[in-house]
Amino acid sequence: MAFSNLFTINSLTDDIYAIQEDISRVNRIYTNDPLNLYLILGDHSALLLDTGCGLAPLKPIVDNLIETRELIVMNSHAHWDHVLGNKEFEEVYIHKNEVKSITQAYDLSSHPEIFRKAYGKRHYIIPPSKKIKAIQDGDIFELGGYTIEILHAPGHSPGSICLLTNKKELFTTDVAYYGDQFLPSRKRHPQVLATLSHLIDVVKKRNVTRLFPSHQQTPCDVTLLTDLYRGIARIPQLWDKKQFNKDFYSWIIKDPHDKRFKYIISAL
Repeated sequence: MAFSNLFTINSLTDDIYAIQEDISRVNRIYTNDPLNLYLILGDHSALLLDTGCGLAPLKPIVDNLIETRELIVMNSHAHWDHVLGNKEFEEVYIHKNEVKSITQAYDLSSHPEIFRKAYGKRHYIIPPSKKIKAIQDGDIFELGGYTIEILHAPGHSPGSICLLTNKKELFTTDVAYYGDQFLPSRKRHPQVLATLSHLIDVVKKRNVTRLFPSHQQTPCDVTLLTDLYRGIARIPQLWDKKQFNKDFYSWIIKDPHDKRFKYIISAL
């Protein structure tokens, strides 16, 4: 179901909607379409995971889907494509490591050539939600028949989180998906691998059956985590094949062993 030609709403289960947005509308250099925003419905409450690029009103869609339920809005991390719709919502949760990043207006002016089409008329400044609340590893949100546990999953960003549900589901956010992997500098890759290793253990111990990533294909089989772990672990062997990308100020490596991944590694 399309909405204003900007969002597509897909019912993935009886309780989960993917509200999908094409990030390439901001700039064609972004190829991880679609961006998956998730709405999880419990008996009395609903949880919205991420608010997207802020290109069109999101709240009317959410209000229609949740009906009379109370709404919890949560950011998986503070990167622009996950938080620029925050301004529509009175209160937003984010991991304590990234509260400061979204408390002030989001300023995209450091990359005007990338964001000019979508945000130039707004002077590259996007206001925040009025109220920001911190969450941390192990926090529990009860939606009514649906329990959500916060897993701190640093690596993609310092405050990245995943959501583990009581229905054997794991929302892997930008921590794991098939597509272009935006990774920190190489010195931080051990943390990325440690997080993936931890999630692989969680999947085994909690009998997780499905993964819901924040980009491209959803849902995914749990093998996504091991596929990505092996790919990132191969980066040192592929380092001589890297190419510099000035738009992202990053090194680009295409994985010849698994063409589902391309690594965009910060040069900072």
